[in-house]
Amino acid sequence: MRYALFLGCTIPARSRNYELSARHVAGKLGIELVDVEEFACCGFPIKASDRKASELMAAYNLSLAEKRGLDLLTLCSSCSSALTEAAHSLETGGALRGHVNDALARVGLHYQGRARVRHFARVLFEEVGAEKIAQYLERDLKGLKVAVHYGCHYLKPSEIYDRFDSVEIPETIETLVALTGAEVVDYPGKKLCCGGPVLPVDEKVAMAVAKEKLDNIVDAGADAMCLVCPFCSVMYDGNQKSIESEYQKSYRLPVLYLTQILGLAMGFDRKALGLNMNVVKTKELLAPFFGKGSA
Repeated sequence: MRYALFLGCTIPARSRNYELSARHVAGKLGIELVDVEEFACCGFPIKASDRKASELMAAYNLSLAEKRGLDLLTLCSSCSSALTEAAHSLETGGALRGHVNDALARVGLHYQGRARVRHFARVLFEEVGAEKIAQYLERDLKGLKVAVHYGCHYLKPSEIYDRFDSVEIPETIETLVALTGAEVVDYPGKKLCCGGPVLPVDEKVAMAVAKEKLDNIVDAGADAMCLVCPFCSVMYDGNQKSIESEYQKSYRLPVLYLTQILGLAMGFDRKALGLNMNVVKTKELLAPFFGKGSA
């Protein structure tokens, strides 16, 4: 399996731990990730204000992958949504694709509609598969209680994702986490948004939304949260201390990317998984799964 790795904007700036752990997990499973230097923003941040410009930005990235004969592999759920929606809109050709290709021609590109967009978690679930992943697991994470946060854009709009998972009762990420021996903890409000989309507009509302989920997860007895989107990580990991300060709470709830959990079970060390970059410290929680004296 060979994919063009699309990192987007947030991961290189704020979620290098996600990139590091994803690269290691991909390498272990024989997935080749091709870096495309020309990749730019997916277009998601300006979609609400200029849809045409957003679609053009997405088409630019899609055409770069298509030129190399590769599908795009995304780590960010928002990037996945923006790129997939644009690909879906451009799929039938017509006036929109003509407009886009007129603009792309200025930089020597042309989009034909062949490149697919695949979130890494979906690649792991559908194209690698649980059986193969299980063959590469070296550590049993029994005793670790994990609450999964899906977020909004990993599953929706469901029609453009071929309804690969249920929006109402999702299970793909839980299935992958359970492979490691960790206990998946259910909790109220699992489908709630992280609050990130309104953070630039109303910080208090965003923090209140994130707080509700943190409360539910801690009350359910989870040791850690698992997610697959850097925006969600900004809310739950990056802003957790701010939420604690605002509401006089103490969560100390580690927030792990799916790739960090899988990578831990695959035997990678802390540095390889970027665990030292997590804002909420993970060392005490994960100490039982590392050998004595490990870095």
